[in-house]
Amino acid sequence: MRRLVVVLSVLAASAAPVLAAAPTAAQKDEFYQVCMGIAQNATLCGCKADAAMSLIDERFMGVVIASMKGGSPAAGDYDAYNTYVAKSNQVCKPDY
Repeated sequence: MRRLVVVLSVLAASAAPVLAAAPTAAQKDEFYQVCMGIAQNATLCGCKADAAMSLIDERFMGVVIASMKGGSPAAGDYDAYNTYVAKSNQVCKPDY
């Protein structure tokens, strides 16, 4: 019985979701600055920066910022990038 409890505990722990780190405040600031360089719209850029903090993680914020600077997401990030753009537009540009 003790072994069963140990096995179940290990299985439960391995099934727990891995939580990715949230974007940093520095990333949020960089996102806002890069956005302002593109859009010159403080309301939109503030909304998009705020939305990014809850929609994506720290690693993916780097992908988004690099894309805003003219880079392209890696093939493995492309679908997630498009999903992020659509969700952030729903939040910040509802009539888009």
